Amino acid sequence: MTELTYRSAGVDLELYEQAMQKLPRLMQRTFTPGVMELPGGFAGLFRLNAERQWKDPVLVSGTDGVGTKIKVAIHAGRYSTIGIDLVAMCVNDCLCLGAQPLFFLDYVALGKDDPILLEQLVSGVSDGCRQAGAALLGGETAIMPDLYAAGDFDMAGFCVGVAERDELVDGRFRVQPGDVLIGVPSSGFHSNGYSLVRKVVFEHAKLTVDDTVQELGCTVGDALLKPTRIYADTVAAARKAAGVENLHAIAHITGGGIADNFERVLPKQTQAVIHRSAWQIPAVFQWLQKLGNVAESEMFSVFNMGIGLILVVPESSAKAVQTAVSTQEYPAVILGEIRSQEAEEPTVVVE
Repeated sequence: MTELTYRSAGVDLELYEQAMQKLPRLMQRTFTPGVMELPGGFAGLFRLNAERQWKDPVLVSGTDGVGTKIKVAIHAGRYSTIGIDLVAMCVNDCLCLGAQPLFFLDYVALGKDDPILLEQLVSGVSDGCRQAGAALLGGETAIMPDLYAAGDFDMAGFCVGVAERDELVDGRFRVQPGDVLIGVPSSGFHSNGYSLVRKVVFEHAKLTVDDTVQELGCTVGDALLKPTRIYADTVAAARKAAGVENLHAIAHITGGGIADNFERVLPKQTQAVIHRSAWQIPAVFQWLQKLGNVAESEMFSVFNMGIGLILVVPESSAKAVQTAVSTQEYPAVILGEIRSQEAEEPTVVVE
Protein backbone atom coordinates (compact mmCIF):
# COMPACT_ATOMS: atom_id res chain seq x y z
CA MET A 1 0.00 0.00 0.00
CA THR A 2 1.37 3.43 -0.99
CA GLU A 3 2.39 5.59 1.96
CA LEU A 4 0.71 8.99 1.77
CA THR A 5 2.55 12.17 2.72
CA TYR A 6 1.88 15.90 2.85
CA ARG A 7 3.89 16.21 -0.39
CA SER A 8 1.61 13.71 -2.14
CA ALA A 9 -1.31 15.89 -1.05
CA GLY A 10 0.26 18.87 -2.81
CA VAL A 11 2.30 20.59 -0.06
CA ASP A 12 6.09 20.30 -0.12
CA LEU A 13 7.41 21.34 3.28
CA GLU A 14 11.03 21.48 2.07
CA LEU A 15 10.08 23.85 -0.74
CA TYR A 16 7.96 25.84 1.71
CA GLU A 17 10.95 26.25 4.01
CA GLN A 18 13.07 27.47 1.09
CA ALA A 19 10.48 30.15 0.43
CA MET A 20 10.35 31.21 4.08
CA GLN A 21 14.11 31.70 4.21
CA LYS A 22 13.90 34.44 1.56
CA LEU A 23 11.42 36.61 3.48
CA PRO A 24 13.29 37.94 6.57
CA ARG A 25 15.54 40.14 4.38
CA LEU A 26 12.48 41.68 2.71
CA MET A 27 10.95 42.39 6.12
CA GLN A 28 14.08 43.80 7.76
CA ARG A 29 14.58 46.46 5.08
CA THR A 30 11.26 47.99 6.22
CA PHE A 31 11.91 47.95 9.97
CA THR A 32 11.40 51.17 11.91
CA PRO A 33 12.52 51.97 15.49
CA GLY A 34 9.26 50.61 16.88
CA VAL A 35 9.86 47.06 15.71
CA MET A 36 10.94 44.54 18.35
CA GLU A 37 12.65 41.71 16.55
CA LEU A 38 11.37 38.28 17.47
CA PRO A 39 12.85 35.69 15.09
CA GLY A 40 10.61 32.67 14.81
CA GLY A 41 7.86 34.25 16.89
CA PHE A 42 4.20 33.45 16.46
CA ALA A 43 3.32 37.15 16.16
CA GLY A 44 5.00 40.52 15.66
CA LEU A 45 5.93 43.07 18.31
CA PHE A 46 5.85 46.87 17.99
CA ARG A 47 6.61 49.53 20.62
CA LEU A 48 4.20 52.41 20.16
CA ASN A 49 6.34 55.06 21.87
CA ALA A 50 9.64 54.19 20.23
CA GLU A 51 9.69 57.24 17.94
CA ARG A 52 7.57 59.77 19.84
CA GLN A 53 5.54 60.03 23.00
CA TRP A 54 1.85 59.76 22.23
CA LYS A 55 -0.52 61.50 24.64
CA ASP A 56 -3.85 59.87 23.77
CA PRO A 57 -3.13 57.51 20.87
CA VAL A 58 -5.85 55.90 18.79
CA LEU A 59 -4.96 52.85 16.71
CA VAL A 60 -6.33 52.97 13.16
CA SER A 61 -6.55 49.74 11.17
CA GLY A 62 -7.50 48.78 7.64
CA THR A 63 -7.57 45.65 5.53
CA ASP A 64 -8.00 45.02 1.82
CA GLY A 65 -6.90 42.92 -1.13
CA VAL A 66 -5.90 43.55 -4.73
CA GLY A 67 -8.94 42.04 -6.43
CA THR A 68 -8.85 40.69 -9.95
CA LYS A 69 -5.86 42.84 -10.87
CA ILE A 70 -4.09 39.68 -9.74
CA LYS A 71 -5.39 37.93 -12.87
CA VAL A 72 -3.64 40.55 -15.02
CA ALA A 73 -0.39 39.95 -13.15
CA ILE A 74 -0.78 36.22 -13.76
CA HIS A 75 -1.43 36.73 -17.49
CA ALA A 76 1.64 38.97 -17.73
CA GLY A 77 3.84 36.83 -15.50
CA ARG A 78 4.81 40.00 -13.62
CA TYR A 79 4.51 39.81 -9.86
CA SER A 80 6.93 42.37 -8.38
CA THR A 81 4.50 45.31 -8.20
CA ILE A 82 1.22 43.71 -7.15
CA GLY A 83 2.40 43.86 -3.52
CA ILE A 84 2.67 47.65 -3.78
CA ASP A 85 -1.01 47.69 -4.73
CA LEU A 86 -1.80 45.61 -1.66
CA VAL A 87 -0.03 47.98 0.72
CA ALA A 88 -1.53 51.04 -0.98
CA MET A 89 -5.13 49.87 -0.71
CA CYS A 90 -4.77 49.36 3.04
CA VAL A 91 -2.48 52.26 3.95
CA ASN A 92 -4.40 54.87 1.93
CA ASP A 93 -7.59 54.06 3.83
CA CYS A 94 -5.84 54.55 7.19
CA LEU A 95 -4.36 57.84 5.98
CA CYS A 96 -7.91 59.18 5.53
CA LEU A 97 -8.18 59.45 9.32
CA GLY A 98 -4.87 61.25 9.62
CA ALA A 99 -3.06 58.16 10.89
CA GLN A 100 0.66 57.55 10.69
CA PRO A 101 1.20 54.03 9.31
CA LEU A 102 3.05 51.86 11.81
CA PHE A 103 3.15 48.32 10.51
CA PHE A 104 1.73 45.98 7.91
CA LEU A 105 1.05 42.26 7.67
CA ASP A 106 0.34 40.26 4.55
CA TYR A 107 -1.44 37.02 3.77
CA VAL A 108 -0.56 35.10 0.61
CA ALA A 109 -2.48 32.00 -0.50
CA LEU A 110 -0.99 29.79 -3.23
CA GLY A 111 -2.12 26.69 -5.07
CA LYS A 112 1.34 25.15 -4.73
CA ASP A 113 4.73 25.93 -3.23
CA ASP A 114 6.59 28.45 -5.40
CA PRO A 115 9.55 30.17 -3.68
CA ILE A 116 10.34 32.42 -6.66
CA LEU A 117 6.75 33.66 -6.98
CA LEU A 118 6.44 34.24 -3.24
CA GLU A 119 9.67 36.23 -3.14
CA GLN A 120 8.45 38.46 -5.98
CA LEU A 121 5.11 39.05 -4.28
CA VAL A 122 6.61 39.88 -0.89
CA SER A 123 9.27 42.03 -2.55
CA GLY A 124 6.45 44.25 -3.81
CA VAL A 125 4.92 44.36 -0.34
CA SER A 126 8.29 45.34 1.07
CA ASP A 127 8.65 48.13 -1.52
CA GLY A 128 5.16 49.40 -0.67
CA CYS A 129 5.91 49.41 3.04
CA ARG A 130 9.04 51.48 2.45
CA GLN A 131 6.97 53.99 0.47
CA ALA A 132 4.41 54.12 3.28
CA GLY A 133 6.96 54.31 6.11
CA ALA A 134 5.43 51.20 7.66
CA ALA A 135 7.25 48.13 8.91
CA LEU A 136 6.44 44.78 7.35
CA LEU A 137 6.01 43.11 10.71
CA GLY A 138 4.92 39.63 9.67
CA GLY A 139 2.60 37.63 7.50
CA GLU A 140 1.26 34.23 6.56
CA THR A 141 1.73 32.00 3.55
CA ALA A 142 -0.88 29.30 2.94
CA ILE A 143 -0.52 26.47 0.43
CA MET A 144 -3.96 25.18 -0.54
CA PRO A 145 -3.80 22.97 -3.65
CA ASP A 146 -7.46 21.98 -3.62
CA LEU A 147 -8.70 25.57 -3.22
CA TYR A 148 -6.52 27.39 -5.79
CA ALA A 149 -5.81 26.12 -9.29
CA ALA A 150 -2.21 25.78 -10.44
CA GLY A 151 -0.78 29.24 -11.04
CA ASP A 152 -3.50 31.05 -9.07
CA PHE A 153 -2.92 32.96 -5.85
CA ASP A 154 -4.55 35.61 -3.68
CA MET A 155 -3.27 38.30 -1.36
CA ALA A 156 -4.70 40.26 1.54
CA GLY A 157 -3.15 42.91 3.74
CA PHE A 158 -3.61 44.49 7.14
CA CYS A 159 -2.32 47.93 8.15
CA VAL A 160 -2.18 49.45 11.62
CA GLY A 161 -1.53 53.15 12.12
CA VAL A 162 -1.83 55.63 14.97
CA ALA A 163 -3.12 59.15 15.50
CA GLU A 164 -3.62 61.43 18.47
CA ARG A 165 -7.27 61.35 19.40
CA ASP A 166 -7.66 65.12 19.11
CA GLU A 167 -5.92 65.09 15.71
CA LEU A 168 -8.11 62.47 14.03
CA VAL A 169 -9.30 63.71 10.64
CA ASP A 170 -13.06 63.20 10.77
CA GLY A 171 -14.96 65.18 8.18
CA ARG A 172 -18.26 64.77 10.00
CA PHE A 173 -17.08 67.31 12.58
CA ARG A 174 -14.71 69.47 10.52
CA VAL A 175 -16.07 70.04 7.02
CA GLN A 176 -18.09 73.24 6.55
CA PRO A 177 -19.46 75.37 3.72
CA GLY A 178 -16.72 77.39 2.05
CA ASP A 179 -14.10 74.65 2.32
CA VAL A 180 -12.12 73.87 -0.82
CA LEU A 181 -11.57 70.44 -2.38
CA ILE A 182 -8.10 69.54 -3.62
CA GLY A 183 -7.83 66.62 -6.03
CA VAL A 184 -4.63 64.57 -5.91
CA PRO A 185 -4.05 62.56 -9.11
CA SER A 186 -4.09 58.79 -9.27
CA SER A 187 -1.56 56.73 -11.20
CA GLY A 188 -4.28 54.99 -13.20
CA PHE A 189 -6.89 52.38 -12.34
CA HIS A 190 -5.14 51.68 -9.04
CA SER A 191 -6.72 48.39 -7.87
CA ASN A 192 -10.39 48.87 -8.61
CA GLY A 193 -12.73 47.91 -11.41
CA TYR A 194 -10.53 45.21 -12.88
CA SER A 195 -13.42 42.83 -13.53
CA LEU A 196 -14.71 45.43 -16.00
CA VAL A 197 -11.20 46.24 -17.26
CA ARG A 198 -10.49 42.59 -18.03
CA LYS A 199 -13.92 42.13 -19.64
CA VAL A 200 -13.29 45.04 -21.99
CA VAL A 201 -9.61 44.47 -22.77
CA PHE A 202 -9.26 40.70 -22.92
CA GLU A 203 -12.74 39.37 -23.70
CA HIS A 204 -14.29 42.16 -25.79
CA ALA A 205 -11.24 43.64 -27.56
CA LYS A 206 -9.28 40.36 -27.59
CA LEU A 207 -6.03 42.12 -26.65
CA THR A 208 -3.11 40.50 -24.85
CA VAL A 209 -0.83 41.93 -22.19
CA ASP A 210 1.96 42.22 -24.76
CA ASP A 211 -0.02 44.27 -27.29
CA THR A 212 1.09 47.87 -27.71
CA VAL A 213 -1.46 50.64 -27.11
CA GLN A 214 -0.43 53.44 -29.44
CA GLU A 215 -2.33 56.21 -27.68
CA LEU A 216 -0.73 55.26 -24.35
CA GLY A 217 2.76 54.57 -25.65
CA CYS A 218 3.08 51.33 -23.70
CA THR A 219 1.87 47.75 -23.66
CA VAL A 220 -1.46 46.64 -22.25
CA GLY A 221 0.39 44.99 -19.37
CA ASP A 222 2.28 48.19 -18.55
CA ALA A 223 -0.95 50.21 -18.51
CA LEU A 224 -2.91 47.76 -16.38
CA LEU A 225 -0.19 46.85 -13.90
CA LYS A 226 0.92 50.36 -12.98
CA PRO A 227 1.04 50.31 -9.16
CA THR A 228 -1.41 52.17 -6.98
CA ARG A 229 -0.05 55.43 -5.55
CA ILE A 230 0.69 55.40 -1.84
CA TYR A 231 -0.27 58.78 -0.40
CA ALA A 232 1.67 58.77 2.88
CA ASP A 233 4.01 61.57 1.79
CA THR A 234 1.08 63.46 0.27
CA VAL A 235 -0.89 63.52 3.51
CA ALA A 236 2.22 64.41 5.52
CA ALA A 237 2.87 67.36 3.20
CA ALA A 238 -0.75 68.50 3.49
CA ARG A 239 -0.60 68.38 7.30
CA LYS A 240 2.59 70.42 7.31
CA ALA A 241 1.23 73.02 4.89
CA ALA A 242 -2.22 73.43 6.43
CA GLY A 243 -1.67 72.51 10.04
CA VAL A 244 -3.44 69.56 11.63
CA GLU A 245 -6.54 71.58 12.50
CA ASN A 246 -7.01 72.76 8.91
CA LEU A 247 -7.04 69.35 7.29
CA HIS A 248 -10.80 68.89 7.45
CA ALA A 249 -11.30 65.63 5.54
CA ILE A 250 -9.49 63.09 3.36
CA ALA A 251 -11.17 60.67 0.97
CA HIS A 252 -9.48 57.76 -0.78
CA ILE A 253 -11.19 57.30 -4.15
CA THR A 254 -11.55 53.58 -4.76
CA GLY A 255 -14.33 51.33 -6.07
CA GLY A 256 -17.55 53.32 -6.45
CA GLY A 257 -15.79 56.34 -7.85
CA ILE A 258 -15.57 59.92 -6.70
CA ALA A 259 -19.14 60.52 -5.58
CA ASP A 260 -19.66 57.38 -3.50
CA ASN A 261 -16.33 57.61 -1.71
CA PHE A 262 -16.33 61.33 -1.06
CA GLU A 263 -19.85 61.27 0.37
CA ARG A 264 -18.54 59.13 3.23
CA VAL A 265 -16.55 62.00 4.78
CA LEU A 266 -19.20 64.73 4.61
CA PRO A 267 -21.45 65.89 7.46
CA LYS A 268 -25.18 66.23 6.97
CA GLN A 269 -26.52 69.38 5.32
CA THR A 270 -23.35 69.87 3.28
CA GLN A 271 -22.86 69.37 -0.41
CA ALA A 272 -19.64 68.87 -2.37
CA VAL A 273 -19.62 70.53 -5.78
CA ILE A 274 -16.94 69.10 -8.06
CA HIS A 275 -16.09 70.94 -11.26
CA ARG A 276 -15.59 68.46 -14.09
CA SER A 277 -13.48 71.03 -15.95
CA ALA A 278 -10.92 71.11 -13.13
CA TRP A 279 -8.92 68.15 -14.42
CA GLN A 280 -8.18 66.25 -17.59
CA ILE A 281 -9.22 62.60 -17.41
CA PRO A 282 -6.06 60.53 -18.02
CA ALA A 283 -5.66 58.81 -21.37
CA VAL A 284 -5.86 55.29 -19.91
CA PHE A 285 -9.47 55.87 -18.84
CA GLN A 286 -10.39 57.40 -22.19
CA TRP A 287 -8.80 54.43 -23.96
CA LEU A 288 -10.79 51.90 -21.91
CA GLN A 289 -14.06 53.82 -22.32
CA LYS A 290 -13.68 53.95 -26.09
CA LEU A 291 -12.44 50.37 -26.35
CA GLY A 292 -15.48 48.96 -24.56
CA ASN A 293 -18.07 51.59 -25.46
CA VAL A 294 -18.58 52.19 -21.74
CA ALA A 295 -20.96 54.99 -20.74
CA GLU A 296 -19.34 57.94 -18.95
CA SER A 297 -21.73 57.50 -16.01
CA GLU A 298 -20.53 53.91 -15.67
CA MET A 299 -16.89 54.99 -15.80
CA PHE A 300 -17.45 57.53 -13.02
CA SER A 301 -19.28 55.00 -10.85
CA VAL A 302 -16.54 52.35 -11.14
CA PHE A 303 -13.18 54.13 -11.46
CA ASN A 304 -11.32 57.02 -9.81
CA MET A 305 -11.09 58.74 -13.23
CA GLY A 306 -7.71 60.23 -12.42
CA ILE A 307 -8.39 61.50 -8.88
CA GLY A 308 -7.00 59.14 -6.26
CA LEU A 309 -7.34 61.29 -3.14
CA ILE A 310 -9.42 64.33 -2.20
CA LEU A 311 -8.40 66.72 0.57
CA VAL A 312 -10.78 69.23 2.16
CA VAL A 313 -9.23 72.39 3.60
CA PRO A 314 -10.30 75.97 4.40
CA GLU A 315 -10.07 78.37 1.48
CA SER A 316 -7.23 80.20 3.24
CA SER A 317 -5.08 77.05 3.13
CA ALA A 318 -6.03 75.76 -0.32
CA LYS A 319 -3.21 77.21 -2.42
CA ALA A 320 -0.51 76.25 0.07
CA VAL A 321 -1.80 72.69 0.31
CA GLN A 322 -2.20 72.39 -3.45
CA THR A 323 1.42 73.40 -3.92
CA ALA A 324 2.65 71.12 -1.13
CA VAL A 325 0.97 67.96 -2.45
CA SER A 326 1.82 68.53 -6.12
CA THR A 327 4.65 66.80 -7.93
CA GLN A 328 5.90 67.30 -11.47
CA GLU A 329 4.29 64.03 -12.54
CA TYR A 330 1.14 64.46 -10.47
CA PRO A 331 0.06 68.11 -10.08
CA ALA A 332 -2.86 68.56 -7.71
CA VAL A 333 -5.92 70.59 -8.75
CA ILE A 334 -8.56 72.74 -7.06
CA LEU A 335 -11.44 70.37 -7.59
CA GLY A 336 -14.43 72.20 -6.15
CA GLU A 337 -15.95 73.45 -2.92
CA ILE A 338 -18.33 72.66 -0.07
CA ARG A 339 -21.73 74.33 -0.01
CA SER A 340 -24.81 74.12 2.18
CA GLN A 341 -27.11 71.36 1.01
CA GLU A 342 -30.65 72.26 0.12
CA ALA A 343 -33.46 69.76 0.65
CA GLU A 344 -33.57 66.92 -1.89
CA GLU A 345 -30.21 67.88 -3.40
CA PRO A 346 -27.55 65.16 -3.84
CA THR A 347 -24.61 65.14 -1.45
CA VAL A 348 -22.00 65.16 -4.22
CA VAL A 349 -22.51 66.95 -7.54
CA VAL A 350 -20.17 66.75 -10.50
CA GLU A 351 -20.93 69.71 -12.76
